[in-house]
Amino acid sequence: MTDFERDTERRITNLESNVNNLIAELRDFKNEMRQQNQMRAEEIRELRQDMKDMQTRLDAKIDNIGNHVRNLSVATIIGVATIAITVVYSIFTR
Repeated sequence: MTDFERDTERRITNLESNVNNLIAELRDFKNEMRQQNQMRAEEIRELRQDMKDMQTRLDAKIDNIGNHVRNLSVATIIGVATIAITVVYSIFTR
């Protein structure tokens, strides 16, 4: 074997080694990207669930506020009616 052939063989071996290392690094990178994507997807699922929970609680609070407003409105109407009846009664009794 000549020096040229040995040098070529050594270069080919080095290139094969470099390609194999590159392939291994790319596999590691791909796996890491998959893991990050899975983590992001899980975080998004959690955030969406939190948003749904918050919306449910907000809807319940709004319903509760609506009940309070209705009760205050009824109390106000009763109060105004009582005042009106008192005024009318006092007019007729004098």
